[in-house]
Amino acid sequence: MSDSVPLPPLVKFFNGGLSATVATVIVHPLDVLKNRMQMAGRDVTATEAQKSMGGIVRSMIKEKGVTAFYPGLSAGILRQATYSTTRLGMYNSLFTIMTGEDNKPPNLLVKLGLALVSGVTGAAVGTPAEVALIRMTSDGQLPLSERRGYTSVFNALARIAREEGIATWWRGCIATMGRAAVVNMAQLASYSQSKEIYLKSGYFKDNIILHFASSMTSGAITTVASLPVDIAKTRIQSMKIIDGVPEYTGTINAMVKVVKNEGFFNLWKGIVPYFARIGPHTVLTFIALEKFNEAYKVAVYDRQSKK
Repeated sequence: MSDSVPLPPLVKFFNGGLSATVATVIVHPLDVLKNRMQMAGRDVTATEAQKSMGGIVRSMIKEKGVTAFYPGLSAGILRQATYSTTRLGMYNSLFTIMTGEDNKPPNLLVKLGLALVSGVTGAAVGTPAEVALIRMTSDGQLPLSERRGYTSVFNALARIAREEGIATWWRGCIATMGRAAVVNMAQLASYSQSKEIYLKSGYFKDNIILHFASSMTSGAITTVASLPVDIAKTRIQSMKIIDGVPEYTGTINAMVKVVKNEGFFNLWKGIVPYFARIGPHTVLTFIALEKFNEAYKVAVYDRQSKK
């Protein structure tokens, strides 16, 4: 009965941001590890063992203990409050519009288009928090003399604007939008499509098992498709300007340099923590979103039934 209760656009945006924020708080340590692994390839003095996941984990624990896995949490939360609120809210709103009165969901091509538009828009809104997040999570890997020492996401944004210019908030915006296009087409479209396929198979009902299976499928597809672009984005947002010349000129240039200097498969460097982060984050986000939407519908239905 609650399925018939429509979700207002504002609720779709709010629930999208809230569900992604809940997921981020839980998986933040994996995001930190993923960023540290992606940056490790730049350290020519480090051994391969030191660049490995185990080596990085050991050095982080030795350096600061458990707290080493939580830098930039405020930036991660702000990122979801901007980026995910926009992308999930917009996608679900556009999905409802394209479904129409016949209640027939749009085809895969349309879903990909909706995810593309939503992801790119969300990335443009969320890039400042993304820049702060990348810098805060990778700061501990820099030499002591080069560490920025941001105390919070707002301190980071204020200092970036003051020291480097407010335009730096959107450094790597094109790369971020490119990654968002790939991630959202892979994640949102594959989640919607997986739900349809699994429901039609007759082995699933619309419950938490379906949501888990669909979101895990989505997470696996998203991991493989988006990691090379994510690595390029991370390198661009954390790069230094040397004698007025940036290390990378764009996403393609960053990916080419990674392949040239570190090897082709380094485009998937950190795939284990990346999937370990993307998988649970995708599962937690979509399950939380489904539950928040369901709770709203039940609350509205109950209120209407009492009138």
